[in-house]
Amino acid sequence: MEIGPLYQRKVLLGVSGSIAAYKSAFLVRELIKWGAEVQVVMTTAAKDFITPLTLSTLSTRPVYSTFLDEEEERYGVWNNHVDLGLWADLMIIAPASSNTLSKLVTGACDDLLSAVYMSAKCPVYVAPAMDLDMYKNEATRANLEELTERGVTVIPAEHGELASGLVGQGRMAEPEAICKFISAQLLKQLPLHGKNVLINAGPTHEHIDPVRYIGNNSTGQMGIALAQAARSLGASVTLILGPTHYPLDLSGLQVVRVVSAKEMLTAMQEYYPSSVLTICTAAVSDFVPKTTVDKKLKKTTMKGGLTIDLEETPDILATLGNTKRSDQILVGFALETNDGVGYAKDKLVKKNADAIVLNTLSTTTGFESNTNAVEVFYIDGEQQSFPLLEKIELGHQLLSAVLNKFEWV
Repeated sequence: MEIGPLYQRKVLLGVSGSIAAYKSAFLVRELIKWGAEVQVVMTTAAKDFITPLTLSTLSTRPVYSTFLDEEEERYGVWNNHVDLGLWADLMIIAPASSNTLSKLVTGACDDLLSAVYMSAKCPVYVAPAMDLDMYKNEATRANLEELTERGVTVIPAEHGELASGLVGQGRMAEPEAICKFISAQLLKQLPLHGKNVLINAGPTHEHIDPVRYIGNNSTGQMGIALAQAARSLGASVTLILGPTHYPLDLSGLQVVRVVSAKEMLTAMQEYYPSSVLTICTAAVSDFVPKTTVDKKLKKTTMKGGLTIDLEETPDILATLGNTKRSDQILVGFALETNDGVGYAKDKLVKKNADAIVLNTLSTTTGFESNTNAVEVFYIDGEQQSFPLLEKIELGHQLLSAVLNKFEWV
């Protein structure tokens, strides 16, 4: 699966009446390969070239072509073009016949596809497909120019052999080329495109012997949520991940696995200089045994108890804060059980961070929970609160808040 700007996007694919409609089957498969969710809407004329069953099977969703399905007509159930238009993150009309292009320009809504287009709030792309003389015709050129002026993106037709036997421009772009074209367009619009983001997540384990360690119950979910949010905004994300067995979606991320706080610090220092945004969510152990034995300690050698001498682990956030440049943003996390606001504000200043995200340990927040509620404290004194949310949703909201707060060049 391709991981890019089409990943997890809801794509509304419009198919109009053209011999190139057979390519729509390949386009559906290509979009899904890139990680998109595809909903097909086709004109009645398109059914002469490809069956709804084919497109439905490939997209794993029902295909819509009329306002009222024949078997549902007696119950008054209709296919809501407004809902379809609002559902989509982007709309692609491929192939876009000369007739369909004309409808898009004039606003004629005599079929479901043109009505959905009129209701769409998302970016729209059209991939024209027609014979070369039709493609060169002044009416077609005027329609394409008008659509471009209205914000519709035209994917240029390709040069090649046409269904008529003529050779020239008018072939619908190939499915892979369409996906690459749209991905390139979307990437340019993403706020973190071309920027490096560094995130750490999960716990650290400080070993006493080969089988025992000092650690905590962090799963890394919050860090992963932020990493996926950054990836969806075009960033190149490096995730420094501590030892966790929780099932996490690591797709599209550069993952560096570490175990101890010392290893995590070393990895963070390696990637930190090239990162425009660094978020420290990891639950790093505060202490490490002064000495570690290479064989399992036996109870028979620990009669009367076991005393372990501990020393502090390196402070990752403070270390990064000490070398932070003016073009870098540093965000830290604080998990507290009492006086959280005081600790968070103190940490914000001492660690030279730009923001501290405070969460409190409970049955619905913190470690081993799918939800979290946090407060964000910024260095300029501003403060934001986020209610209890699924961590994946909170990750997107937190990242949006940070992007809105600071200037990004």
